[in-house]
Amino acid sequence: MRFTSEQRLDDGVLEREFTLGAIPGTLWTPGPAPAPLVLMAHNNGLPKADPRLVARARYTAARGYAVASIDAAGCGDRPRSAADEQARADLRRAMRAGEPVDEIFESFIGPLVENAVPEWQTTLDALLELPEIGGRVGYSGGWAALGIRLAVVEPRIAAAGFFAGGYVPRAQREEARQVTVPLLFLLQWDDEGNPRQRALELFDSFGSKEKTLHANPGGHTGTPWFELEDGCRFLDRHLK
Repeated sequence: MRFTSEQRLDDGVLEREFTLGAIPGTLWTPGPAPAPLVLMAHNNGLPKADPRLVARARYTAARGYAVASIDAAGCGDRPRSAADEQARADLRRAMRAGEPVDEIFESFIGPLVENAVPEWQTTLDALLELPEIGGRVGYSGGWAALGIRLAVVEPRIAAAGFFAGGYVPRAQREEARQVTVPLLFLLQWDDEGNPRQRALELFDSFGSKEKTLHANPGGHTGTPWFELEDGCRFLDRHLK
């Protein structure tokens, strides 16, 4: 892991950009003392510099957590394959025409998840070697499909927060039964791109003994800010 830039923010959080092979990432830390780690993944294709993700990361770091985000393959500024570009073009065309889009989502989100998981695990290995990171690991992010897979295959993840705002492939909907860590699940009740019943069925399928559903009225980007505070309280219970 090589740090390429750093800046001390107004809230005292240290923000550093890093590279790990071909993986670009950002790490926010609250101070030199070892802090629990939160992996904060953005939704498919968005950059790690997305303003909403950065705001969440800074808030969480100021609450005493190390927070890391990466641009997985095909996300942010990283190159996309010809198949990815074709799938996205097909998706835009189908949405304009009002046609079904589930099979198009399956064709490119499934491979995105498969490619992203090993990179997140490689990043986790490197982060846990840093002296300013110590303790338990959590996952928090809008990319629920990635979080489900990570929670199943990565035993170091002790708790997870998911946002039911993106398409979850059939494989991850099946894997949800194997998720057993404490879970906080956020749902926007009127999310035009996420059928409500599908999200409720996904929540019901999680195998966690402790799982909580927070549902709020509004569309995809209308999640209330207080949910971030509640999310940090959830992390406090399970990571500190």
